[in-house]
Amino acid sequence: MKSDISYKIPSEVSHVTETLRNAGFEAYLVGGCVRDILQGIKPKDWDATTNATPEQIQALFENSFYENDYGTVGIVNETDDETLKVVEVTPYRSEGAYTDKRRPDSVSFHGKLDEDLKRRDFTINAIAYDESKGHLTDIHGGLKDIKDRVIRTVGNPQERFNEDALRVLRAVRLATDLGFIIESETQNAVVEKAGDLKHISMERIRDEFTKMIMTKNPMIGIVMCQKLGLLKYIAPDIERGIDVEQNGDHIYTVWEHNLRALQHSADREWPLHVRLGALLHDVSKPETRRWSEEKNDWTFYGHDVVGGRVAKKVLEHLKYPKKIVDVVSALVRYHLFFSDIEKITLSAVRRIVKNVGPDNVWDLMKVRACDRIGMGRPKEAPYRLRKYESMIEEAMRAPVSVGMLKIDGEKIMEVTRETPGPKLGFILHALLEEVLDDPELNTEAFLVKRTLELAKLPIDELKKLGEEGKEKKEEEEEKELAVIRKKHGVK
Repeated sequence: MKSDISYKIPSEVSHVTETLRNAGFEAYLVGGCVRDILQGIKPKDWDATTNATPEQIQALFENSFYENDYGTVGIVNETDDETLKVVEVTPYRSEGAYTDKRRPDSVSFHGKLDEDLKRRDFTINAIAYDESKGHLTDIHGGLKDIKDRVIRTVGNPQERFNEDALRVLRAVRLATDLGFIIESETQNAVVEKAGDLKHISMERIRDEFTKMIMTKNPMIGIVMCQKLGLLKYIAPDIERGIDVEQNGDHIYTVWEHNLRALQHSADREWPLHVRLGALLHDVSKPETRRWSEEKNDWTFYGHDVVGGRVAKKVLEHLKYPKKIVDVVSALVRYHLFFSDIEKITLSAVRRIVKNVGPDNVWDLMKVRACDRIGMGRPKEAPYRLRKYESMIEEAMRAPVSVGMLKIDGEKIMEVTRETPGPKLGFILHALLEEVLDDPELNTEAFLVKRTLELAKLPIDELKKLGEEGKEKKEEEEEKELAVIRKKHGVK
């Protein structure tokens, strides 16, 4: 690769480096953004390094913040589309020993660019770019490693991993994300230092694990974590599925089935909670597996119920937010929601919707799709899944009934002084007929006003209006259900 390149840097980023240079300081883009540029990838985050101190950096930028012990100053700029972009600027620094395997005991802001690059984790992240000259500074062979698609530490891998044990997991995450291989000496050090993850906070491990799960090929990342001895320090329950054979419906072990389910969720670019649900949906098959003489096969009764609890434990251990924990554990708990389409009832579907929540029921269908693909089944949705989707939509549609009105029998009696009787039902159905024609009329103010008018009508006329409303409700309901069923290709 060339040591000089030309790349158009966004104005909100170049403004930062230009301001530093105009003030007499050195300034370089560095780290992941340079690595991305060299691979033709649009950077998501921007980092710079300089010989200015944190105080000198802040003095040059009004919208900045400095809230850490490592000298990193965040500079906030408005982009062309009026969103806010944060450029992180860190002074050249040298670091003391890492006695806790997490952070340096001391940091000093002095030195030169070469010293700063020497302290970085991997060669591909230790390239500096002076965009004003189009010049790259690469003293550790990062350009060649990008070309060869290799993850290699800067200098001795044992020393780099001693400085921050999280780097063993970051090596796997970068290899997964970039499609690189880990160089042999670096890989051997990952295996040797894997146990040092015990010294790292679960929040930091979770963040790297999440980034890996959100790559295009998370299955590869999980397999690498297992083979290099990292997974036992992240989520050991996932490993329990290794070599666990299943029944006749499955051609893969529990381990491979879960990984293939996860990979399908990534192939479809589904969100984190769906990917975690796919990975963990059969996490408890190992402990629920029993041999059935009657079936002459393995059974896994209750693995969904037990799995919901285990998924909750796994995610809480990784310090995921409560919302993620609750949603994913519910997706695992209810992933077996139906088996026989001839026995599905709307009431059963409504219970599922209630259990996982209306916002998550379609994600439950996604997990079920991942489950199916993880079994090696065809990707097209079979009739059974289309039937589920149709019935979920039927169960979740706005109810076309008097129950949807912003008024009830009690309110009608209050405003009309009527006593309980058929007249109340006639009024409600007459009101429904009007709301079906114009849903915007479904307000308490309008319905109270209209109720007072209807209450004055003779009972026969009111009954006629009410029956028309009831017939119209049934007609509209049938039309709506017909549209839903046609959409899903079911009867």
